[in-house]
Amino acid sequence: MKNYLFAPGPTPIPTETLLAMALPIDYHRASESVELLGNVAAKLKYVFQTKNDVMILTSSGTGAMEATITNLLSSNDRVTVIRSGKFGERWGEICAAYGIRFDPINIEWGRSVDPQQVEDQLNRYPETKAVLATLCETSTGALHDIKTLGEILQNRDTLLVVDAVSALCADDLQMDNWGVDAVISCSHKGLMAPPGIGLVSLSGQAWKSTESSDLPKFYFDLRQAQDAGNRGSTPYTPAITFIKALDRALDHIHQEKIQNVLKRHAYLAHATRGAVKAMGLKLFAQEPANTLTSICLPNGVDGQVLLEMMRNRYGVTYAGGQAKLKGKIIRIAHLGWVCEHDMIVAIST
Repeated sequence: MKNYLFAPGPTPIPTETLLAMALPIDYHRASESVELLGNVAAKLKYVFQTKNDVMILTSSGTGAMEATITNLLSSNDRVTVIRSGKFGERWGEICAAYGIRFDPINIEWGRSVDPQQVEDQLNRYPETKAVLATLCETSTGALHDIKTLGEILQNRDTLLVVDAVSALCADDLQMDNWGVDAVISCSHKGLMAPPGIGLVSLSGQAWKSTESSDLPKFYFDLRQAQDAGNRGSTPYTPAITFIKALDRALDHIHQEKIQNVLKRHAYLAHATRGAVKAMGLKLFAQEPANTLTSICLPNGVDGQVLLEMMRNRYGVTYAGGQAKLKGKIIRIAHLGWVCEHDMIVAIST
């Protein structure tokens, strides 16, 4: 039985990317690795749509989120957290772990933040150091309007920090054009590579904030990461095999062109949502991202039982609901190395 993966990470990986992990291991300080890291860093700028450096960390996306907090903020800072699902809540959890005071904007799960709510919050607390947002709230499938948030913050001394862990390459995010100060992502979702690499890119204003940050940091010191990256290296041993795989995956994206990658995800998302509606089912997210489609399950249908049946009987893996949505929704990702034929399997099984 052939297996199909429609979870929002890890995602299907191109064959060439898988084969890259079978190549011999290189010494991470050798010239070959220096060249590899330099090439990957340059290719990542294209995907992030930025001229800023992209730091390559051996971690999950959550590690990259924590690195951003500890490098940009100080113990006396105040931040706004947009909480519309499990991963918006994660921003608050990281802040709490480091004693950072945060003001939440609580959004009903499945809905997207109204940018006016953010502006009102900033008017209430003008000393706010950063707004912590999520491009696609992966737990619900909702998309947030990062472009408008950037417009609101452009004349303020407030950083816009965006978790693009699941949405990079699926939903448009123009870091430089939209005035985003920090973008966080990882290797195993839209970038079509294996898990293990966290990614962070900072604007000039964000780098200035790193100079005064007083939060503890060691492994995730981004100033050290940037300094090493400028020499084609990393402060500590990187996941060199995964970086080889990411290099191949980025070649795919460059060949397809980022705008075509975004169009492909939009096309697959639109088709999937259309099929869901045609079956009489209800979408959970009111303003859905192109990363995944979240579907409300009819009364009497246990989502966990459904997921097990689909995986064991048909070889099709969806993602279930998380936290309070567990058993109530399923999430079908159209993310990574997928095409029309894959999505036909996803919606017809």
